[in-house]
Amino acid sequence: MAKSVGNKNVGLLKSVEERALFKKVEDEQKKQHVPYLHKDCISNILIQLPLESLQSSRFVCKPWYSIINSPTFIDAHLCRSESVLIFQKSVPRERLYPYSVTSMPPEQPNNFCVETSFLQSEPVPIFGQPNFSGAPKFSIQFMEFKEGKSKIREYNLSCLGHIRATTCNGLILLDNKLRKGGLIVMNPVTRKLIALPLGTIYPPQDESYGFALNDATGEYKVVHLFRDELGYVSCEILNLGTRMWREVNGPSFGLFGWFGYMPVSAIGALHWLPQIDHNDYIVSMEVGTEKFHTVPLPKSGRTYDRIIEMAGFLCFVTHHELDIDIWNLKSLNGGVWMKRYSISTGSVIDMVPIFSLRISGDLIFKRDEDGSFYAYDFGFQVMRKVEMDKHGFPLSGTYLPHVNSLISWVRTQDV
Repeated sequence: MAKSVGNKNVGLLKSVEERALFKKVEDEQKKQHVPYLHKDCISNILIQLPLESLQSSRFVCKPWYSIINSPTFIDAHLCRSESVLIFQKSVPRERLYPYSVTSMPPEQPNNFCVETSFLQSEPVPIFGQPNFSGAPKFSIQFMEFKEGKSKIREYNLSCLGHIRATTCNGLILLDNKLRKGGLIVMNPVTRKLIALPLGTIYPPQDESYGFALNDATGEYKVVHLFRDELGYVSCEILNLGTRMWREVNGPSFGLFGWFGYMPVSAIGALHWLPQIDHNDYIVSMEVGTEKFHTVPLPKSGRTYDRIIEMAGFLCFVTHHELDIDIWNLKSLNGGVWMKRYSISTGSVIDMVPIFSLRISGDLIFKRDEDGSFYAYDFGFQVMRKVEMDKHGFPLSGTYLPHVNSLISWVRTQDV
C-alpha cells in the first residue's frame, strides 16, 4: 500500500515538472515572436512623429510616457523643431456668447479654453466673478514655412487675453483676463499653464514685457518695463522659480521713445529698439546680471529696419537704397557689429524682417504694403515670395517668433 502511494507521488511530481518545462518553452517562443526594442530605439522612432501624434502617444503606455516626458527627449525634440510664427485670430462675433465666469461659451471637442481651465482649477466666489459679456475672444494659431509655402495650423486653443511675449524655446506670456493686470505663462502645445502674481499695472502703450531664459542657470525671467507719469522707465523682474516680482535698476532716463517693438532675446540678453524711427542704438539688458546697456548700431535704423535673432547671434537688418544689409553682433561685452550679408531687393523697399528659421536658416520678411511674406534663402542667395495658405490667414496682426516644443518651466529628472 505504501509503495503504491509513493509511485503516485512520483508520477504527480513528474507531471508538474513536465508542465513547468512546457510553460518555460512556450514563454521563450513568445519572446522570440515579440522582439524587444531598446529604450533609445523607441525614443528615435517617437521623435520622428508629428507634434499632434506625439502628444497622444504619451498615453499609449507607461514606458512611452516616461520617454516623452524625459528632459533628454524634450531637449532632442526642441533641437529638431523649426521656428514658426505664432499669432492670434479673432473668433467671429456670431460665435461669441455673453458669459460670466460661471457661464463660459461652449467649446468644440478637443478645444482648450485658457479661462475655463483656470475656473475649473481655481473656483471664484459667485459675487467676485468678472463678467466678460461681449469681450473679444481669440484663437491661438501658428504659421509654418516650408519649401516656399506657408501653412496655418491650429493649437485648438482659445483665450481672452493677448500674447505679450514669447521665449526662444516654446513658452508664451498671456494676459490673464480673470485678474486685471495678471499674467499667464503657458506652453500652447502641452497646454500647461501657471498664473503669475500681480505686478505693477500700467496701460499697454506705456509698458513692455520680455521673457527670457538664463542659459547658465536654466531659469526663466519675466522682465517688465513701464514708464511713469514723469517719463522715467522703471523695471521689475519675476523669476518663475520664486514667482515674486522685485524691482531692479531700469534703463537711463530718456532712452525710450516708445514700447512698440517686442524685445528680442539673443546672446544672453534682451534687446529693444527704443524709437519708432531713427534708432541710433538699442537698449539691452543682460539676463544674468540684469544690467542695462546702450549698444550703438552700425548705422541709423529706419522704419523698416529691425533687430532679430539669427543662428544664435543678434542681427540688425537694415535697408540701404534697394539693398538690405545684415549685421551680426556675437557678444554684448566688447563685441562689434560685423556686416555679413547684402540682399538685393530690386524695387521693393517695404520689406520688414520678421524672424529667421532656426533649422533651414531662411530669413522671413513681411511686406508692409500688402502683408505678403517673402523668404530669403542664403544658400541660393535668392528672395522668393511665399505661397500663402489662404485658409484662416489674417490680413493683419502681430506675428511673434515661436517654436513648438514640449518644454516646461518645471524640469524633471530622466528616468
